Amino acid sequence: MALRTSPFPNGFVAGIHAVGWAFILPCFWFLDRLIAVCKSTTLEKTQRQEQECYLQPLKVFFGSIIFLIAFLLAAPFAFLGFLLWAPLQAFRRPFAYHRESPSSPERETHRGFELVGKASFGFATANLCLLPDSLARFNNLGHTQHRATAIGQCIVHGVCRPHIRIFVDSPSSCATLSPSDSILPAVNSSSDGAPETQAQPPVGHHSDSAENSNQQGRTGHCSAPQTLLSQGLRPQDNIPWEVSSLFPANVDIVCLEEVFDKRAAQKLIQALRPVFGHILYDVGVYACQPPCSCSSFKFFNSGLFLASRFPILEAQYHCFNNGRGEDALAAKGLLSAKVLIGRNQKQRNVVGYLNCTHLHAPEGEGEIRCEQLSMVTKWIGDFQAANKQPDEDVVFDVLCGDFNFDNCSPDDTLEQNHCLFEEYRDPCRAGPGKEKPWVIGTLLEQPTLYEDDINTPENLQRTLEREELRKQYISPPVPAEGRPLVYPETDEPWIGRRIDYILYRESSLSKHCQTEIEEVTFVTQLAGLTDHIPVGLRLNVIMDTDRSAE
Repeated sequence: MALRTSPFPNGFVAGIHAVGWAFILPCFWFLDRLIAVCKSTTLEKTQRQEQECYLQPLKVFFGSIIFLIAFLLAAPFAFLGFLLWAPLQAFRRPFAYHRESPSSPERETHRGFELVGKASFGFATANLCLLPDSLARFNNLGHTQHRATAIGQCIVHGVCRPHIRIFVDSPSSCATLSPSDSILPAVNSSSDGAPETQAQPPVGHHSDSAENSNQQGRTGHCSAPQTLLSQGLRPQDNIPWEVSSLFPANVDIVCLEEVFDKRAAQKLIQALRPVFGHILYDVGVYACQPPCSCSSFKFFNSGLFLASRFPILEAQYHCFNNGRGEDALAAKGLLSAKVLIGRNQKQRNVVGYLNCTHLHAPEGEGEIRCEQLSMVTKWIGDFQAANKQPDEDVVFDVLCGDFNFDNCSPDDTLEQNHCLFEEYRDPCRAGPGKEKPWVIGTLLEQPTLYEDDINTPENLQRTLEREELRKQYISPPVPAEGRPLVYPETDEPWIGRRIDYILYRESSLSKHCQTEIEEVTFVTQLAGLTDHIPVGLRLNVIMDTDRSAE
């Protein structure tokens, strides 16, 4: 049975909820603008200095007065709206579902298993920091609505490009390399609504070196170009990896975090829906849940957002009950979904499981994150046990999101050793506390977001490929309390904090399915639009139909 689109049981309840929110929104917006007018990003400060603009104090003074008066006038109406809005949260399902009508049934299915018994699936995850504009500015990011539009366009621009593979005939490298966007034909792109103060969505720029690299790859040059070797296949682990200035081509499912702002979520939906016809958004609970309980009041939803090419058969959300401090104001938790891929050669349904989460943020509180990892493990098991059908084959089981701990910080030792990593495989992890040498940290230093080395996708791509530059812009490991930090160890590369994960599990798949990693991607396309580096993973799945159950 398909999911209903509205989170409310009927139109009457949905209408009352809309009226309540309409009363609240003006007051909320005036408060947001009151704070935002007083808080500038480093980019805005730099631009004012370059333009020798001295009107900012007047703008702050008069803007604060105007928005404060408007906020006070709207507050009584917001209180009335709250009296309508809060009780209705007890009737609200913890997510909304957008479904786009496909142009043809084949568009929502994968014919790989039905025709040849094998297929590949692409996943991507990113923390977007789409908070209300005033709060996003404390992360040195502004213009939330414009960023949401630009981010959606960037994702579509990346995933809709052709999935090109380059074969290099070389004594030192006989593998397949994945090109970055620099060797693709140029594509004109507009940021439609992106502010001048933000980085623009990228276009496919040509460079002489990139064109030469492409020519060498096609003609079987005796050695692979260094620029491609720095992005493509390395000998370690035989795992192809890439630093790309575009999102991976043909991504099937995108999991996003910190999409807290409802208007920003709608802008993302508008941009993504031509490609991803099934979207779960506004995920989480509000107010006190269950009603009249002593749980902390949730001002924000979970921020989780899932966009899929495939139909979503079932979905479930769980809220963490151990949040503290400012993290407890948001309904962080786990979103689990079961998607329909298509049919195999024996006409059995082929399905996949996707789980998305965002863990507790503050440093030094690993016990809380460990408890949440245990909750995630249990909830995933319960969801799959409740929704497993005997006449279907499971071909992927993926867990992704912002875990808010890394695999190199001494302060994160507890999380690094959690048993979840015994069930789910992390392709970037060599072991607890040890990354593979080609891995790149995914958390950028916020004060430097707009510096020339990282303010465009191409510049950020070049910076991440050079270890001496990477140290300046990727957040360093967190030392254990009271102990000096020694990082990196002798002869080890400098990686930095990788807190964005895509994990996969094989034990829960159908017994006749075999999985291999096709590619891991670190994406720079959102340079200047978020303080995280998105991560992509492509899995190849081969189904041995001779061993399949009848």
